Amino acid sequence: SYLKAGSLDVHPTEKALVVQYEVEAAVLGETGDHMLGERKEGQKIIRVKSLSPSTDVVALARKVVEECKLIPPSRLPEVEQLLYYLQNRKPSPAQGKGEPLVKPRELTPFEGMELNAEASITGIDDYVELLYEGIPEKIRGSALILQLARNPDNLEELLHNETALGALARVLREDWKQSVELATIIIYIFFCFSSFSQFHGVVSHYKIGALCMNVVEHEVKRHDVWREELHKKSKSEPENGSLRRDQEKALRKYHDLLAKQEQLLRVSLYLLLNLAEDTRTELKMRNKNIVGLLVKVLERDDEELLVLVVSFLKKLSIFLENKNDMAEVDTVEQLARLIPCDHEDLLNLTLRLLLNLSFDSGLRAKMVEVGLLPKLTALFGDENSRHIALCILYHISVDDRFKAIFAYTDCIPQLMQMLYGHGEEKIDDELISICINLAANKRNAQLMCEGNGLKMLMKRALKMKDCLMMKIIRNISQHDGPTKPLFIDYVGDLAAQISAEEEEEFVLECLGTLANLTIPDLDWELVLKEYNLVPFLKDRLKPGSAEDDLILEVVIMIGTVSMDDACAIMLAKSGIIPAIIELLNAQQEDDEFVCQIVYVFYQMVFHQATRDVIIKDTQAPAYLIDLMHDKNTEIRKVCDNTLDIIAEYDEEWGKKIQSEKFRFHNNQWLEMVESRQADEAEQYLYDDNRTDLFYTSSRILELPYCFSSLLSSHWFPLIPL
Repeated sequence: SYLKAGSLDVHPTEKALVVQYEVEAAVLGETGDHMLGERKEGQKIIRVKSLSPSTDVVALARKVVEECKLIPPSRLPEVEQLLYYLQNRKPSPAQGKGEPLVKPRELTPFEGMELNAEASITGIDDYVELLYEGIPEKIRGSALILQLARNPDNLEELLHNETALGALARVLREDWKQSVELATIIIYIFFCFSSFSQFHGVVSHYKIGALCMNVVEHEVKRHDVWREELHKKSKSEPENGSLRRDQEKALRKYHDLLAKQEQLLRVSLYLLLNLAEDTRTELKMRNKNIVGLLVKVLERDDEELLVLVVSFLKKLSIFLENKNDMAEVDTVEQLARLIPCDHEDLLNLTLRLLLNLSFDSGLRAKMVEVGLLPKLTALFGDENSRHIALCILYHISVDDRFKAIFAYTDCIPQLMQMLYGHGEEKIDDELISICINLAANKRNAQLMCEGNGLKMLMKRALKMKDCLMMKIIRNISQHDGPTKPLFIDYVGDLAAQISAEEEEEFVLECLGTLANLTIPDLDWELVLKEYNLVPFLKDRLKPGSAEDDLILEVVIMIGTVSMDDACAIMLAKSGIIPAIIELLNAQQEDDEFVCQIVYVFYQMVFHQATRDVIIKDTQAPAYLIDLMHDKNTEIRKVCDNTLDIIAEYDEEWGKKIQSEKFRFHNNQWLEMVESRQADEAEQYLYDDNRTDLFYTSSRILELPYCFSSLLSSHWFPLIPL
């Protein structure tokens, strides 16, 4: 036989040369003539990992030609040219990005596994023969086949050797419980196939995935038994040196078994992770409780095994069913144990998994319960972990139940420090969003305002016209207590932003902040006059003049300033009240609008001048009477309070309001009576002895609180004497 060199090219993704070659084998006859001949094509990959911008390409090319017999010396210039290309080739955009690649660690050599033996593809039949001998021989044979399988160039040839693959699958199925070493090696061989999607079919054909699930489940149970036995031995008090030595021996044995078991788990789980690319295969794994097994393995301490398990869980967590399975076991508790940790990839993957789980409100509650808030806050100093930690904390801050807990960590001072550190640069959305959420809590707002906190926020918001920063300020302004008086110094700055020229979204936030400032000492009349706000407020009350959110804030602002007597008079004279009634007609289906407009009337009827205008010059009381029985509790409450004040000051409206209230109560009572009659009729429908099934007219008159108008075709409201 002889070799014939073919084409020479670079590898598409790796730093490597690809040599194509042809092997021709011939059988000669007695006279020296060719009797039989066979040609076979192949390729060899020459990896040059040491190639860097400073590498001497000429020397490297010479070394490649010397060591590779497939490349004749005449092709040295071609090798140099290809190496120059590899040296200057830019990495693809996909390289160097994304999440850390999880690879199983090299198998630790163990007894019977002679890794120093050199395997050859031509000896595959001999290795298969060993699989029919005892356990030591099976370990040796499978170890030699593993050497071949770890070279991707050999996988295609192994794939077509059904005898070898069938024998390996049979040995694994029959003997995996007898030898951890043997099971580890054979699964590793199939893992090599599973690393390439095109070979998943052969792994599935021999049902290796189902076998691996059985292996993992069995090993998890064995580990529990080992720990229980070790715990029993460690509980007994060592009375003599012999017992102590037994305990130490048992501990060493446990650690030896654990090391071998974790190698088996690592390669089994990685094979399953590769097969889970197919969602149908992943569903089969879920049906066999893959989530429960993985969470159980999270109790281990081997960092490389944990990296693999967390990667697997992260992949599974994107499906709702798997996430629900994780919620039913102690996933979050086990993950909390891994934060913080020195293994950068493990920390990164754990945070990403927690981020996926934090979309579930129940799991967010569990994260708070196990004390993750201070742990995540402590990661702000780590540049690689800060962004994901912020995202998780943002999800937690969405829940009103947990906002107050942030006040008991170092989170808010650090968040404020990060805000200040941005200067005039754009602030990350996650950072500003979590601050907006936390400012909705009173204690958090106070912490944000400590020192010059409010001053710094206001300065940046007004200078940069930053809507999101102004949302933080607006949320702070809603709280009563020590924070609200701090805003007096900024009323003028905020009022100056209220104009048609400014961006509507920014005006909305400034107006909302002002509307929250219910401060008795604030001279609203002076503010309205100095910044000429009344025309702006009146113009924005017209339906369709702006977005509904801005119009609503205008109504709230009018309600706030109407607490001041002089302001209420100014607004009444400007003709704002008819505009508010027109807006009420347009927005009568929107409960928020209706409630705020009724609150404006409530504030205005406190002052004589505006009360007279509302009662005598508008139909506002009639609208309020219509709303008195609204299904919304808050609207009914504000309406009742407003009508009570109107009834106190105007006798005519007072009678109308009282009449309407009694009419409503009488209707309710009559409905209750009719309902009771219907219930009794149904209860005794089949009772022939009941002669008093229905109330007679005379009996209805005898009922307490019943009015004779029930028997009349016309209803007259009853006014108490």
